[in-house]
Amino acid sequence: FNPAEPAEVLFILKKGEVAISRISLDGKKLILSTLGAGTIFGEMAIIGQRMHETFAEALTECVICIMSRRDVEDLLLADARIAVRLVKALGERLSQAEARPEEMAFRPVPARLASLLVRLGTETDWRGRPIVQGLTHQQLAELVGTYRETATTTLGQFRTDGLIEIGRRRITLLDPPGLQ
Repeated sequence: FNPAEPAEVLFILKKGEVAISRISLDGKKLILSTLGAGTIFGEMAIIGQRMHETFAEALTECVICIMSRRDVEDLLLADARIAVRLVKALGERLSQAEARPEEMAFRPVPARLASLLVRLGTETDWRGRPIVQGLTHQQLAELVGTYRETATTTLGQFRTDGLIEIGRRRITLLDPPGLQ
């Protein structure tokens, strides 16, 4: 979705990854969060925030279910447990959003990028080493709030230091504790 579209649905991400971002007036993109399978987004419109100030973009192939505002309201009224789960999900998202500015202000780019790689390295290669795949250097840069050139230079230093191996849209984490 984008800011020009009506905000009357809730998205349920069943498979894949989606980036939620904003675009500045001068065209720079800042990724606010990345969402994985099992998460929801677009919920702010459902709970009364009638605007999308953000963009949602599929980072990988996705399967997404959509619920109308009315269906969500009916479901929440029918089962309080679902309402509690939604509130918990919103609370977690708020907590993550509040931590992000602190990380951006107080941690240098290499620390932010290393932390991101460790966090995203949930899949493993055939040798059991964590991998991050499907993201370009530009997307990694946007995720940590820097320029592509800075992310590429930092990744190159990580490779030189023996922390990672870089392939086409694939980064193998050779030393996750070293990255941490």
